[in-house]
Amino acid sequence: MRAAICGGFGIAGFVIGRASIGPAWLPVAFYLVALVAGAWDAAKDSWANIKSRTLDIHFLMLAVAAGAACIGAWHEAALLLFLFSGAGAMEAYAMDRTQREVGSLLKSAPKTATLLDDAGAEITVRAASLVIGNRVRVKPGEAFPADGAVIRGESACDESTLTGEAVPVDKKSASGVFSGTINLWGVLDFEVTKLPSESTLQKIIRLIQTAQKLRAPSERFTDRFGGSYTLLALGASALMFFVWWLGFGAPPFRGGETTSAFYRAMTLLVVMSPCALVLSIPSAILAAIAWGAKHGVLFRGGAAIEKLADVTVVALDKTGTLTTGELDVIGVESHPPGKEARVLQLAAALEANSKHQLALAITRHARATGVGVPVAGQFESLTGMGLRGSVDGIPVLLGRRELLLQNGAVPGETIASTPQTSPGLSEVWVSGDGITGRILLRDKIRETSRDTLRELRAAGVRTVMLTGDRSLAAETIAREIGLDEVRSALTPEGKVAAIQDFREQGKRIAMVGDGVNDAPSLAAADVSIAMGARGSDAALEQAEVILMHDRIENVLAAFRLSRRAKHIIRQNLAVSLGVVVVMAAGSILGIVPLWLGVIAHEGSSVVVCLNALQLLLGKNH
Repeated sequence: MRAAICGGFGIAGFVIGRASIGPAWLPVAFYLVALVAGAWDAAKDSWANIKSRTLDIHFLMLAVAAGAACIGAWHEAALLLFLFSGAGAMEAYAMDRTQREVGSLLKSAPKTATLLDDAGAEITVRAASLVIGNRVRVKPGEAFPADGAVIRGESACDESTLTGEAVPVDKKSASGVFSGTINLWGVLDFEVTKLPSESTLQKIIRLIQTAQKLRAPSERFTDRFGGSYTLLALGASALMFFVWWLGFGAPPFRGGETTSAFYRAMTLLVVMSPCALVLSIPSAILAAIAWGAKHGVLFRGGAAIEKLADVTVVALDKTGTLTTGELDVIGVESHPPGKEARVLQLAAALEANSKHQLALAITRHARATGVGVPVAGQFESLTGMGLRGSVDGIPVLLGRRELLLQNGAVPGETIASTPQTSPGLSEVWVSGDGITGRILLRDKIRETSRDTLRELRAAGVRTVMLTGDRSLAAETIAREIGLDEVRSALTPEGKVAAIQDFREQGKRIAMVGDGVNDAPSLAAADVSIAMGARGSDAALEQAEVILMHDRIENVLAAFRLSRRAKHIIRQNLAVSLGVVVVMAAGSILGIVPLWLGVIAHEGSSVVVCLNALQLLLGKNH
């Protein structure tokens, strides 16, 4: 608003003065109103700095405007303050867009929750009062008040607040749900697995707020030199005044004339003011942080953005990173053939009593294929080997092939004719009701892993798997998804050694992981990236970049964003420094008038802010 007042009254004063309308003091009065409006914010900031015995660019702007007014260059003074306040408004707009991204997350957190008591009755409570184990009901259109797992119902959720992905995510029994996301159509009951204060949403908000306070190395550099540069600009302008006055015989003061030494000194002071330089880095960094937060990529400060742009090697853990960490059934075999559905039914009946990854995968597959799951009786867990029970009164045995051999459940010829599983596969044998069979399972590869690795390779980044898994299993996965290199059977110390090996080769390396065993290697890498939803607390504490909702493709998004941010920072620095050098040289030679210096100086500030906004408003592909 004050920038608009400054511009409006400045134009009115210029028109009235040029048209000689009214008394001679009238245009001056309009100019004075423009100067007060345009200088208001700068004066408040300067006064606060002066009280703490520091000077900054706001003081420079006020000094130049006052000096221009003293020599009668009213329209130059008004133009300077209009552009300066306008550039400040542009910066405030960019920062406001950044803050609004965090504000939208805060607003998405529900304040109340529908708690289910032991009798199934609904009770409205404060969301903050929920504890782990509470059963909560979420109706269509409502937001989830905490993280949890679905125990009843089917629906789809809008998780765009966490991931930036607009496609609804299907939810059914055992599916994970996240605080702040929206239930779209069905009624879902879920069990709280994290306190509301430790939910995914609250974690995102805290990380963003922390990131905005952490400055990038280049940004800290501009802060350090800002005060010294202000004194340098003031000193150079004072020297310029005496050189032109005493050295070249220019008149010291002559109202409005561009030949006076004071006028030339004021022009140099304008063009040397580092407004655009100071804005060039933080505007780009904060815009990048905001864009990342909106699209499921959380940066812990500007340093992570700058470093990620220089990465030449990306090392990735296998389980939970390139794969989902969840097993999928990929095949069911039966002896005699043709009884595969019954094999799956018997296995699912026994596994329904277990929470192991194998059991969850088998029961999930049975339900997905429409196989009925009967209730097992006489259930018994055989530690380290398998399960025993009865289905419809029929004894059933499930577990490793050694268990079935020991119990005489599998004829020797069946074992001989059934090859061992391929690397990377797990098998579960089941026997009962005159049928013997096995179920084959594999850690599910993330659907986007292959495309992500291909795009990273196309960008000149080498991709490496660092895993504690067996060599054959790791190499099988690597061939399928297209990794450049595999280092398998590694301990946590071995992963750290591998990263140090790459660094000794002069590589800049980013490590992507999710588990406690990945924390040391994350700490050792140049840039640490953690999977946010499944990631352990140890991994998240070490990470500088966090990928929410475990989207491996966000590694690529983070990399592209960081490169684009660094490119824009370089552009901004080139523009701001280039304008200062060219205009300062012209001012020293006396060929740049004050009005041109004002436009060049403040115009460059507007340009760098608009350039940085590309990161916030664009796709960053």
